[in-house]
Amino acid sequence: KVSESVREKAWKTYESLSAADGAPACNKKKKETWGVCIFIVAIDLDEVTFTFTELLKSISISVCTFFQFLKDVDVNMDTVSTKVDSTVSRLKKKYDVLVALYHKFERTCGLIYVEQPSNEISAELSSVLVLKNYWITFLLAKGKVLQVEDDLVISFQLLLCVLDYFIKLSPPAMLKEPYKSAVAAATVNGSARTPRRGQNRSTRTAKQLDTDTKIIEILCKEHDCNLDEVKNVYLTSFIPFLNSAGIVASNGLPEVEVILKQYDELYLKNKDIDARLFLNHDETLQPDAGACSQLERTPLKNSPEEEISPILPQTPVRAAMNNIQKLIMILNSAPDKPSDTLITYFNNCTVNPHENILKRVESFDHIFKKKFAEAVGQGWAEIGSQRYKLGVRLYYRVMESMLKSEEERLSVQNFSKLLNDNIFHTSLLACSVEVVMATYGRNASQSDGTSAETGLSFPWILNVFDLKAFDFYKVIESFIRAEPSLTREMIKHLERCEHQIMESLAWQSGSPLFDLIKQSKEREGQTDQPETTSTPSTPSQHNHTAADLYLSPLRSPKKKASGPPPSANSTPDAQSGASPQTQKPQKSASLCLFYKKVYLLAYRRLHTLFLHLLSEHPDLEPLIWTLFQHTLQNEYELMRDRHLDQIMMCSMYGICKVKNVDLRFKIIVSAYKELCNTNQETFKRVLIREEQYDSIIVFYNLVFMQRLKTNILQYASNRPPTLSPIPHIPRSPYQFSNSPRRVPGGNNIYISPLKSPYKFSDGFQSPTKMTPRTRFLVSIGESFGPSDKFQKINQMLGNSGSQLKRSAEVSAAPKPLKRLRFDIEGQDEADGSKHLPQESKFQQKLAEMTSTRTRMQKQKLNDGNDTLTSEEK
Repeated sequence: KVSESVREKAWKTYESLSAADGAPACNKKKKETWGVCIFIVAIDLDEVTFTFTELLKSISISVCTFFQFLKDVDVNMDTVSTKVDSTVSRLKKKYDVLVALYHKFERTCGLIYVEQPSNEISAELSSVLVLKNYWITFLLAKGKVLQVEDDLVISFQLLLCVLDYFIKLSPPAMLKEPYKSAVAAATVNGSARTPRRGQNRSTRTAKQLDTDTKIIEILCKEHDCNLDEVKNVYLTSFIPFLNSAGIVASNGLPEVEVILKQYDELYLKNKDIDARLFLNHDETLQPDAGACSQLERTPLKNSPEEEISPILPQTPVRAAMNNIQKLIMILNSAPDKPSDTLITYFNNCTVNPHENILKRVESFDHIFKKKFAEAVGQGWAEIGSQRYKLGVRLYYRVMESMLKSEEERLSVQNFSKLLNDNIFHTSLLACSVEVVMATYGRNASQSDGTSAETGLSFPWILNVFDLKAFDFYKVIESFIRAEPSLTREMIKHLERCEHQIMESLAWQSGSPLFDLIKQSKEREGQTDQPETTSTPSTPSQHNHTAADLYLSPLRSPKKKASGPPPSANSTPDAQSGASPQTQKPQKSASLCLFYKKVYLLAYRRLHTLFLHLLSEHPDLEPLIWTLFQHTLQNEYELMRDRHLDQIMMCSMYGICKVKNVDLRFKIIVSAYKELCNTNQETFKRVLIREEQYDSIIVFYNLVFMQRLKTNILQYASNRPPTLSPIPHIPRSPYQFSNSPRRVPGGNNIYISPLKSPYKFSDGFQSPTKMTPRTRFLVSIGESFGPSDKFQKINQMLGNSGSQLKRSAEVSAAPKPLKRLRFDIEGQDEADGSKHLPQESKFQQKLAEMTSTRTRMQKQKLNDGNDTLTSEEK
């Protein structure tokens, strides 16, 4: 099936791989290497004349093994193009979704159908046939109505529609409870399970769903799915699919051959994975342990005596449904329109923003609905509208929380400038909708809750709202602080969005960031820095809010003499990022904070890569960081339409080159590929000049080295440039809501919110899975248990003088307790006040007094020495 042109180029690729470093691996797997070469070349030449599954079968390899082997043979940066990377990424995401859905499908069918139906059921309706019918119909529906095939939630909702349709067509004797009773009741009530002649299919099926929702309700409750959403999918997407596919039921179930023929056409057109093979448990589709999919299987249920156990791992589908349920529970009580409190804030404004806010929300409703349908499929417009409405509820909720915080901080109620700022509102609304989209968009491979790229992933939302990344960035931190109910996953997702903006999105041409930097340079003089790493203030310590950043000075350099708005300069907090000289015009708070965060992110990345590659040369790290920081600060144009990591790798290579340390770019890139959240396009496709891209090596030679040659050569001399201070790495500025917090004044007493449950039940979370089992747990609303538990708790709280004793037998007590103790004022090792827990209060107090007296004596002595020294001079 392979063309001659593909064969010839594939052979050249094969020869180059065999001759390259790492050739033994390729030579041992000649057939696999040859298959990978054909795959790479066929995609690059747009001559794919075979399906992905056919290729896997030909070289006897599984999907996961193939992906891993492809990664291994990419020894040079140009072996696998970004075009191939993109194709592989799409295949991986589709495969992950299919694996997750098929395992869910198998388990669900096991709960619906009896394994050995009674003799009254014909052999034609065996469970194997039922599974085949269901699965292939679902695959066909998914391929025809979904443009974003890696969307796990929408795919699963569509699967539930298929299940509902087939259950209603199944004889009750095949079904388990409660489905058997539901179908029997529907039959008794006259709900026909077979088509009526002359009746429109859409009308009939829609009426059937309206009058008989029992089965879809059972399915939604069992899988924690939102009933209204699944109904919407049924009516707007599944029914049109049934009509277009011409699926006709006979003898209870549709003809398999009709469905098979249509799916075969779809599969040959897409040339990707033949998902029918899941039914046969085909080896090519089985996930390899740790090789590819991060799918978590549902564990066996515990016996009653093991009820108190660690939180069970969740399958991707269950995790996605739980996250959605949490979001819906939070927003169910939130209003669709501004609350009375918000309206009061609007009325207090010099210019009332109420009307403009409502118009803006309505306008974006139409835009979002249209863009969502374009991305997912025209039948999904209403689903998009539902998600947008959830985002609007969150938008009003967070806005109210932000204004309350600002009122408390500034003691003002007139927020006219902020509330009439179009960019602020657009950013806040976009961030709210992004949280909803990310909650629904959990990918099948997200075992840790981090963001996974899909068609609707960030920065898709920026294009929908026509918003600049730098403007969106300014609302993220305030948003997280204003919404305490955000899950850890959502906080991490927003933090990752912030990182993407700092890495590359804010540096794209047309970004307001470049204007801000230029204005800052012009105002303060070329020698001044936009922000230095030596500034003691860090992102975790500042109090910048959205009002500070959106109303930051420098909007118009001509107006720098006029006073900034009250909400931006009423307190010292708003000036924490500004120049300390009160005579000078205030710096842009948004630019200062942005640079601080960029420096922290840049150094973290550099330090991680440095430990991988140059841990034996610790003296090089400050040199590399100085060059890296100098480039970001003074040669910031190099960042235009490029990525932070490109500058980082070039800085590392340049210093190693001038210091005669043998570190090739290939080695740097190989280590970089292993870091978290990296993309191969970062080093394979770098902007050289306008609309011309090449590898990072070409960028270094033609652009980076040319611009910084003089600076780099200084590091070879005995008098190198002044080293930039290493940024202080604080803990994340975002407090995760589920982190345990120490009770003030309590002795090692911590509180933490309820852990995520394994399953929602009747809208409430069950605390029965909480851990660790060795701790005392009291859950309000549950049985308190034996009274001796309270006696022990009272004893712990009452004995304020006695710390948890660490005797010899418990000398290996958890270190976090020891570390967290130092959060208490006066218990810092540096001042000599660290005491043994066995010491009495009197002994501790005496030691503290002695320590204080010693410090005072030392201080007096130093003061005296300083005086003598000055007198001698």
